[in-house]
Amino acid sequence: MKILSVVGARPQFVKLRPVAEALSARGLSHFVLHTGQHYDHEMSDTFFSELKLPTPNCNLGVGSAEHAKQVAEMLLGLSRVIGDEKPDFVLVFGDTNSTLAGALAASMARVPVGHVEAGARSFNREMPEERNRVVADALSDLLLTASPAAGAHLERENVQGKVVFVGDTMLDVVLWAKDAAREQSGIIDKLGLQPRSYAVATIHRAETTDHPDSLKSALELLAGVGTPVVLPLHPRTKAAAERFGFGELLGAPSLRTIDPLGYLDMIQLVQSSQAVLTDSGGLQKEAFYLGIPCVTLRQETEWVETVELDWNHVVGLNLDRARKALAQGAPSGQPQNPYGQGDAGSRIVEAILSL
Repeated sequence: MKILSVVGARPQFVKLRPVAEALSARGLSHFVLHTGQHYDHEMSDTFFSELKLPTPNCNLGVGSAEHAKQVAEMLLGLSRVIGDEKPDFVLVFGDTNSTLAGALAASMARVPVGHVEAGARSFNREMPEERNRVVADALSDLLLTASPAAGAHLERENVQGKVVFVGDTMLDVVLWAKDAAREQSGIIDKLGLQPRSYAVATIHRAETTDHPDSLKSALELLAGVGTPVVLPLHPRTKAAAERFGFGELLGAPSLRTIDPLGYLDMIQLVQSSQAVLTDSGGLQKEAFYLGIPCVTLRQETEWVETVELDWNHVVGLNLDRARKALAQGAPSGQPQNPYGQGDAGSRIVEAILSL
């Protein structure tokens, strides 16, 4: 049996690791296709090395482009590779354009497709990510959910594929990475930081970075929350800040911008921090797994369980609400975990074989 995994962006490389390990353990043929959506060293190559991922069998090299052009180029490349390799099953991850293109190409070729992280919903169709996951779920034969809430969403939508709760592959990886990061990462000393003396921030989503007003509000918020903030600067955010002339905001005294980090450095930076401020979906969960409070700089989140358990506060770009959320700190007691037991990779492989 041959499984073709479609990845293209940083969060998908993380989600691939436990699946690749489980497929290898079962002796199954695994073809990894990298669309090239994230293509620079810190956003791609470093992750494959640190996470000990199999080298991609194919890289389409699509690079960055507007959504329609990027998806079209991915579809052409994916259709060719699927035709050549003749996989028995295609696996897509998360909510990027690579997810959408992979699900479409597999469906067109009449190859069964599975969606890892199916059923996540922000209920905001303005987000490209929401549109991507809704379409991928509608096309998938196997819907692999990270939480019971995701399964409930799919049940209400009356999807045609088989829904299986497997847990979150990101939890599998964080359970390994948190100790590996302590042993291998020197990022705290390199940056001269004291544990719990700073917050970590990331901003990269199109609704934040593509509009000068929202990007300005986000940067002003990070500079004004009342605690030092370390901001690994995503290429999209850096380009937008330069385009809109926001260099002065990036140079605010309490805001420290650094280059994008590899996975273990980022995990170590987060688990040594006092809080996270982000518009990223994956980082919300990673903070939760590491026991670090999160402030989400969006109007909604697909990871509602983290909010219900009081580890995540959705504040939009409102500075006062962000300050109050940071002041609240972590809830007392051990966090409950609705995202599985850290064995999602093996559960995914079992679900594929069962189908």
